[in-house]
Amino acid sequence: MKIKSGIGFDAHRFARGRKLVVGGVEIDYDLGLEGHSDADVLIHAIVDALAGPALGRDIGNLFPDSDSAYKGIDSKILLAKAVEMIRRAGFEISNVDAEIIAQKPKMAPHIPLMCKTLADVMGIDVEDVTVKATTTERMGFTGREEGIAALATAIVIKEQS
Repeated sequence: MKIKSGIGFDAHRFARGRKLVVGGVEIDYDLGLEGHSDADVLIHAIVDALAGPALGRDIGNLFPDSDSAYKGIDSKILLAKAVEMIRRAGFEISNVDAEIIAQKPKMAPHIPLMCKTLADVMGIDVEDVTVKATTTERMGFTGREEGIAALATAIVIKEQS
C-alpha cells in the first residue's frame, strides 16, 4: 500500500457583484470572491491537496484559467472531475483536513453543510472531512477583510499489487 499526503493553499480577494461560495456552500454576504471560476477558495485548496500527491499536478494544470470552459464554473464540478482522475490513477481518498482563513464573514455556522457537501462530492464519509475556520486577528489581507484564504491537507492511498 502506498500512502501519500498533500497540501493545498488558495486565496482570493473580495469582489462586488459575485456570490460568495466556500466549500460548495453559498454564504449570504455582500461580497463574493474574484476568480475565473466561482472562486471557491476552499475547494481549490482541497483540489491541490488531493491532486498533488495522486497526480503530481495542481488545479491550475488540471483546469487552467486560460480555458473558457472553466469560466464561472461551479468548483464542485472541478472537485468531482479531479476525484475522477485521482481514482483512475488508482488512488482512494483517506481524508481531507482544511482551514478557512477569514476575518469576515463568520464561517462556523456553515461548516457542517460544507463538510457534508464536500464529502458527497468526493464520495467519502463525512467523518473523513474536517473543515475549521480561523481569523488572523486583523493582520494581513484576510485580517483587513480584503479576501479569504484556505489551506488543506489530504491523504490518498493506492493499493500495491
